[in-house]
Amino acid sequence: MDGVEVKGYTIEPGANLSRANLSGANLNRAKLTEADLYGANLDGANLDGANLDGANLDGANLDG
Repeated sequence: MDGVEVKGYTIEPGANLSRANLSGANLNRAKLTEADLYGANLDGANLDGANLDGANLDGANLDG
């Protein structure tokens, strides 16, 4: 998954997803290398096989 829109956000390497609400989103195999996910809500999101190398996850909600 690369360059697709999920819940109004473009999912791609280096994306600025700071404070994005991606709760429950299907991010299976998403390429989010170097993405800014500061404070993002990823509660219940499917991150199976997602590449988060170098991503900023400070303050992100990764529950579920």
